[in-house]
Amino acid sequence: MVERAKPRSLFVCQECGQESLRWQGRCPECQAWNSFSERSAKRAPPAHTSMGPDGAAPVEIATMRADEFQRFPLDDSEFDRVLGCGVVPGSVILMGGDPGIGKSTLVLQVAEHVCTTGRTVLYLSGEESAHQLKLRAQRLGATGRGLFLLSETNLDEGLRTAERLSPALVVVDSIQTVFSPELPNQAGSVAQLRVCTTMLMQWAKETNVPVIIVGHVTKEGEIAGPRLLEHIVDVVLYLEGERFSSYRLLRGVKNRFGAVSEVGVFEMLSTGLQPVENPSEIFLAERASGAVGSIIAPTIEGSRPLLVEIQALTSPSPLSMPRRMAQGIDQSRLLLITAVLSKRTGMALGSQDVMVNVVGGLRLQEPAVDLPAALAIASSFRDVPLPADMVAFGEIGLSGELRSCSHIERRLGEAAKLGFRRCMLPACGMQRGDPRSEMMLIPAGTLTEAMHLALGRAPAPSHPN
Repeated sequence: MVERAKPRSLFVCQECGQESLRWQGRCPECQAWNSFSERSAKRAPPAHTSMGPDGAAPVEIATMRADEFQRFPLDDSEFDRVLGCGVVPGSVILMGGDPGIGKSTLVLQVAEHVCTTGRTVLYLSGEESAHQLKLRAQRLGATGRGLFLLSETNLDEGLRTAERLSPALVVVDSIQTVFSPELPNQAGSVAQLRVCTTMLMQWAKETNVPVIIVGHVTKEGEIAGPRLLEHIVDVVLYLEGERFSSYRLLRGVKNRFGAVSEVGVFEMLSTGLQPVENPSEIFLAERASGAVGSIIAPTIEGSRPLLVEIQALTSPSPLSMPRRMAQGIDQSRLLLITAVLSKRTGMALGSQDVMVNVVGGLRLQEPAVDLPAALAIASSFRDVPLPADMVAFGEIGLSGELRSCSHIERRLGEAAKLGFRRCMLPACGMQRGDPRSEMMLIPAGTLTEAMHLALGRAPAPSHPN
């Protein structure tokens, strides 16, 4: 009697999809611990990948009309800003965020805004029942006319309902709860996430109906399961915010139809997430006048100029290796700034703990915050306040030189609008262009010169332009 071979099993990483013939404690691809789960080695049939009818002929771009599929706005100023003046028909938008940050609230508000224009929206929920969504809609003051709720986890059923309804927008909340019956894997697995997202993408391209997908975020801050979903979808948004703060930031990290790194600012109220028209005033509302270690930095987030407060604190450290803590800026950037301060300006930070914080929960990535962060650290170390009516921006090089930044006029215009009268900036930035501003410009060539002008004596501003 011939003994049948036992069915083989594969172990698949639930974070990146890496396959292995045996279980491993740590994934060699993404370095995640305890992420391998067992499944049958029998592979599911490949999903249909064509986005058009069989035998479709190529189309010359010159013969196509650009106005056939125009963006339509969502009547939400901040959301439209991040997307790039509205939603592109047939696009797939992935929104991620921490649990309880307000993702479902925001997408329900967006769905209501679309319905107020006479369009219909299908809200496919795998986490909440229709009655629970009704309670949330009442809390937000949504009428619900034209908004159809479907509590379903089978994606095939959801797409069939969408074909019958022909909505203007489809919302899937969340991608981790829906599944395709073609696969044996459970909902939320890497295979299900990849196939379900691909199915939604194909359906959106075929029908020219935009789809918003809500995705959970892991402890590491990534959309659960994949960064592998990011290359499938058209737009990737993250909803950020501090746990005890009422403000939320909607940040675009990928956008095939607009600028990336755009930021929308919302305030969480009892009626939902409301757009903040002037976020610079919000971020500076609680600034203490004459505080040591505090300075205002004009930054550029996408196409929007923002004024944010940067605070720094230095204190003698009892440890042999002093701590460097950064909140809102990159940790490696803080290490670079402190190293340049110690080496090029002679500031004895080797025995000091250094902490830098960006007020309001904003995360800054551009190098233009180097100079204000360095001046805030120097102000705290010397216990001398910086001028209250001065802003600063500029990149710091390893030799201690100050390098120019882009959008100087827009930074100066935002600062002048909020009442600031002086600005310290790299001298090379003024040499390359002639920034027009009512503010007094204080050019500095090196970090040592900037510290001398800001802390050593009264600044010697250039003539107003």
